Amino acid sequence: MQILINEIRYWMKEAGEKIKHALSEEELTVDTKTSRKDLVTNIDKMIQEYLADQMLAFDPESKILGEENGHDQLKDLSGRVFIIDPIDGTMNFVLEQENFCIMVAVYEDGEGLLGFVYDVMEDRLLWGGRDIGVFLNEERVPVPADCPLSEGLLGMNASMYAQNAYNAQLMGDRSMGVRMSGCAGLELIDMALGKRIGYVSHLAPWDYAPGGVLIEALGMKMSSIYGETLKIDGRERFLAGTPAAYEEMLTLALQSKK
Repeated sequence: MQILINEIRYWMKEAGEKIKHALSEEELTVDTKTSRKDLVTNIDKMIQEYLADQMLAFDPESKILGEENGHDQLKDLSGRVFIIDPIDGTMNFVLEQENFCIMVAVYEDGEGLLGFVYDVMEDRLLWGGRDIGVFLNEERVPVPADCPLSEGLLGMNASMYAQNAYNAQLMGDRSMGVRMSGCAGLELIDMALGKRIGYVSHLAPWDYAPGGVLIEALGMKMSSIYGETLKIDGRERFLAGTPAAYEEMLTLALQSKK
């Protein structure tokens, strides 16, 4: 386990250096996928290929689930699965060149074992798992206080909030305030560090699996917007929070069905 952790930490730091080098030395090629706001760059594809190559060299029997390069679906989650988001927050990456993350999760037979979320430009690597604890670089992260919705900031998907989907505006009103970073990795880092009491969004498995392993290791909860277990298959409405905030938000989301 420790060898695997050390390897992934090294790969992610190397991937971060490749991104920094590419930003300064290479031309950024930007394409769209499902819409003009769903971006992918040559750097996304390069980083996923690099990470996948390292993972398969380390464990040839493992599987890859990733956002790019045709790895976005798996038949099942049996065995070891590496889940990769090479650049989470691609819009931020393209327009701001900051506020993005590299993310990796390790699943074993459908269960989240390890999570890694790397804020490249700030050199913050959040990593760990249920059996080892959670660390920010080399420092252990303490379990955040179980604050209710009224005592913290809530991360939110902008579109869901604007449309008041699932009572999102009411959730925001009951919190101390709403924040929208455009990067699931940063939101989940902030949850782990006690800077957010929850996060509501529309996410793919590579968006939530890495950070999800970490927040669950810290005693927080996550699920679909109506409380079902996340499927790790396709986009889902995502709900996460401290135990107290999660229950409040889930109640409001369920009320929206009536």
